[in-house]
This record gives sequence, structure tokens and C-alpha cells, in this order.
Amino acid sequence: MKKIVIFGSTGSIGTSLLNIIKKDKKYFNIQLISANKNYKKLIKQAKFFNVKNLIITDQNSFLKAKKIIKNKNINVHNNFSIFKKIFKNTKVDYTMSAITGFQGLKPTLDIIKFTKVIAIANKESIICGWNLIKKDLNKYKTKFIPIDSEHFSIWSLICNSKYKNFEKIYLTASGGPFRKLPLKQFVNITPKKALKHPNWSMGKKISIDSATMMNKVFEVIEAKKIFDLKYNQLEILIHPQSYLHAIVKFDNGLTKLLLHDTNMIIPIFNSLHQEENYKIKSYPLNIKTLNNLDLKKIDKNRYPLIKIINSLKNEDSLFETIIVSANDSLVNKFLKNEIKFTDISKKLLKFISRKEFKKFIKIRPKTINQIEKLADYVSLKINTTSV
Repeated sequence: MKKIVIFGSTGSIGTSLLNIIKKDKKYFNIQLISANKNYKKLIKQAKFFNVKNLIITDQNSFLKAKKIIKNKNINVHNNFSIFKKIFKNTKVDYTMSAITGFQGLKPTLDIIKFTKVIAIANKESIICGWNLIKKDLNKYKTKFIPIDSEHFSIWSLICNSKYKNFEKIYLTASGGPFRKLPLKQFVNITPKKALKHPNWSMGKKISIDSATMMNKVFEVIEAKKIFDLKYNQLEILIHPQSYLHAIVKFDNGLTKLLLHDTNMIIPIFNSLHQEENYKIKSYPLNIKTLNNLDLKKIDKNRYPLIKIINSLKNEDSLFETIIVSANDSLVNKFLKNEIKFTDISKKLLKFISRKEFKKFIKIRPKTINQIEKLADYVSLKINTTSV
């Protein structure tokens, strides 16, 4: 049986993974699942999949779960400091890290030594702590698989290729819900409108990031780190149908493309069964879409946050943490109707250009604590001062 760990099992990625496992339940032994507040769903998952270890990070939810669970075979924990006790001298086969936000960074790093494969769907971990992750991946000989559809597509195109000289890698973006909206109407965009993504069903935060195109800025940063590229080797193309996910152009003249349905089940399924002959149902090849990919270059007037990429250096730095934390705080303000949609980009570009933050471009992350402290400081600045 394949031993599995899932961080964030009650979220969309975690739930999708469990739905895949459900179909071949007898081949999997889920050893640990986690949630922040959704303890009721977590308990249901634990009972259905016979999971013995639960982590609930929210204190109130943890206490409520402790009162509900009468089964002595289920251990409920309040933090991630129990890996050594649970896994001892054995490695689990596969870990999915799907906790959202900076809360996912420490458990992602901590689990690497205890797992053979780690699939990461947490952007903050890769963007802010990739050099720390990479160091531990090498140290403990743990295999890494990116779960974001674009990065999984690039990984799939190049993972078995002996030829590693990439001339250019293209990530695709749908353009979000306002791809055709006149620019003068952007000031009237409400959270409700911004949350209506045309192709994907996603959480609130990532839906807003898709509307501003900030998610693609993040994905470019991730791709640069994961595949050891330079920023001038990466480009974003608008592709409204979200059918083509990545293009890799090698410098030997070959170009590879990867397509799949607009469904995160496909990258999750293939990360779980990457070396096994399992099948999944999918739609037939969409020839109509293939004949009209409608690829276009990014309009920086429509998506001004794309300009951030030009301010980034090829070396890992703490400046990425500032960008992520500031954006998180501004998106949260927009969702609370405290700022306008257009303020997200205006305020973010202004904020990260401050002299006090520019110096972090030259500072490389050394510890998780350093990253978390800086993220908290930036969040406090955004929320207590005028930007």
C-alpha cells in the first residue's frame, strides 16, 4: 500500500486528491491529513479513509474536534511538530502540500525528510523559500513535483528529456474575467465580479490574483526557480480557453506543447501515479480549440502588475516575500471592499518600490523565521499605513 500524507485535505486540491484515492482506496494508506478550521470535514475524511493522525491548526477548531472524536485510534494534533513521532525511521511514499499562504512553508520544509515524493501546490513555499526547499530535497533525496497546471505541464515536458537547453518557456493565462472589459470600467469592478473566473473554479484569493494577472507573476517566479531559468527565458501568453498550459522551446529547434482539460484532477492524478500505468477519464481531443488557440502577448496597460517581473533579479531574494505578503494584504482589503480593484495594482507597485524594501533584492533567504517575520512586517505596514 502506498503511504500518503495530505496537508490541506479539506481544500480543493486536497479534496480532489482524496476523490482520486477513493476510486482505488485499497491501494492507499493515508497516514496524516490536516486542516485549519474545517474540522468537521476533516473528521469525516478521517473516518472514511481510516486516517489515524489529524492536524488542526486553529486552536478553537482543534478543541472542538477533540471533544467530538471518541475513537482512541485517531490522534488529533494542534501543530506540525509531530512528524518524527509519527513516521519514525520510515518514509511515506507521497506527500501533498496544499496549505494556502505562508502557513504552508514550515510544514512543507519539515516533511521533506520523511517523504519519498513531495507534490507542492503552495505558491508561497516555492516563491519565498525555494532555496531552502531545494537544499533539503537534495539532502534527503526527495523527489519534487509541482502541482500548478502550468508548472506540472513544463515538468511533464522536460522531466524525461535528456536535452536541458531551453531557449524559451511560455506559460499561458486565460486573461481572467476582464480580458475584454474596457479599461475605463475597471474602477467599477466589485469583488463579486472579480471572483467569477471564466474557466476555473478556485478560491477567493487566487481568483482575484487571476483577475489582476498577479497569479502569472507568481507562476513566472516559480518557474524560474523550479527549472533553474533566467527571467528572460520565460514569457506569458494569453490563451482564453485554458486548454494549452505550457510551451517549451529548446535551442535545438524542437518545441513541445502540453494540453489538458481545464481540470486540476489531471495534474494531481499524474503526480500521484507518475510511474504507474493508471488511467483517467478525460474528454476527447478538442480539435476546435486546437485550431483556434488564440494566443496573444500580454497587454501591460490591462495587467500592470506584469511589470513586477522586470524588477526581479535572477538570484533568490527576500524581495519575493515582500511582493507575496503585500499582494495578499491588498487582495484581502479589496475583498473587504476597503479598496478598489484598480488600487491593488497601483498600491502594490508603489509599495514594493519603497527604498526600505528595495534593499531586500540583495538579501537571500536563510531561514523560515526570517521569511515569516518579514511577511508579518509587510502585512502590518500595508494594514496600518497609507500606501
